[in-house]
Amino acid sequence: MGLSRKEQVFLALLGASGVSGLTALILLLVEATSVLLPTDIKFGIVFDAGSSHTSLFLYQWLANKENGTGPGISSYTSNAAQAGESLQGCLEEALVLIPEAQHRKTPTFLGATAGMRLLSRKNSSQARDIFAAVTQVLGRSPVDFWGAELLAGQAEGAFGWITVNYGLGTLVKYSFTGEWIQPPEEMLVGALDMGGASTQITFVPGGPILDKSTQADFRLYGSDYSVYTHSYLCFGRDQMLSRLLVGLVQSRPAALLRHPCYLSGYQTTLALGPLYESPCVHATPPLSLPQNLTVEGTGNPGACVSAIRELFNFSSCQGQEDCAFDGVYQPPLRGQFYVEASYPGQDRWLRDYCASGLYILTLLHEGYGFSEETWPSLEFRKQAGGVDIGWTLGYMLNLTGMIPADAPAQWRAESYGVWVAKVVFMVLALVAVVGAALVQLFWLQD
Repeated sequence: MGLSRKEQVFLALLGASGVSGLTALILLLVEATSVLLPTDIKFGIVFDAGSSHTSLFLYQWLANKENGTGPGISSYTSNAAQAGESLQGCLEEALVLIPEAQHRKTPTFLGATAGMRLLSRKNSSQARDIFAAVTQVLGRSPVDFWGAELLAGQAEGAFGWITVNYGLGTLVKYSFTGEWIQPPEEMLVGALDMGGASTQITFVPGGPILDKSTQADFRLYGSDYSVYTHSYLCFGRDQMLSRLLVGLVQSRPAALLRHPCYLSGYQTTLALGPLYESPCVHATPPLSLPQNLTVEGTGNPGACVSAIRELFNFSSCQGQEDCAFDGVYQPPLRGQFYVEASYPGQDRWLRDYCASGLYILTLLHEGYGFSEETWPSLEFRKQAGGVDIGWTLGYMLNLTGMIPADAPAQWRAESYGVWVAKVVFMVLALVAVVGAALVQLFWLQD
């Protein structure tokens, strides 16, 4: 005996609901993929008020642009108001690149480094006046100004370390399988940076950091990091050159100063007074010398290195393990290091290239302890992963919370076409189930 008409319709609707439901389930499970949710384009501005110049960094998540702006704000000791006015030109240029509707939403920071740290030591009232002038100018600008801050040397080194490792993707990576992963700790890179007034070294050592004053702790992407970091004030390039000149003057006071680091035959005249104005110089000018010195180059690399070594106190680390120079604790070096490579490329700096090069060599080899075996771990770069090396990006990331403390969440999504097909099959399945129920309840028996 065959099926009744009612039974045939009921089974057909039930079969249709099963096929439609199974198809929707397959589309849900097979076509879904891990994606990152789109975000609005945002901008951030950081002024790097260094000792020799001030730079403006304009960041667009995740691109950057740097604009040089002029002298460092610490040079405006005689007219503090000009320190603020000096920033207006480059800020106006940066705002042209940002949609006007986002100007008031753009976080803007000014961080002052070793130049202002030295001025604060020398004349704290002048430093306060300069900060007040900068804050007044930037505070009335059409941006979201978060304030001006004097960065500690340790913070400058730590933020530089974040910048390098963020740019290289060694903190967290989005894998080809669609997952956020934390790379092995061995992939973390150390950071070396040299400015006009200070130099910094930061890295993750292989063991505990014994001197806690040199330790900086972070929680980034759900992971904890402890880095060794130290900033050597007065060991930046410009202060080194001034201290080198003063050392040569003090060792052989004469109206004609023979400089072993200058090219043979080079001659110039230098004012004696300004050399002794820096807090990094702990000597007084010899009374017998004129106000202006004639400096003549002799081109003697051996004598140049000997004069440079006098700037370091290596004897303070004799008999001590884990010590760099000037009695400063430093654990054994570990891993790869990125050195910021920056060359002014101007004729007025040419005379100092020999001294600068030999100083960097002495600092890396005898100071920090890089040997023939560890030298290949040094990478001289201006950028890391397309990001300019320096403290500014790490500083902005830290203040704006762009680097979350916890690992980023993942989302599941599919294309629009797949989503429509899934909805259609789910609706068909629902209609078939409802139809089958109606047939079973209300169709009269044959």
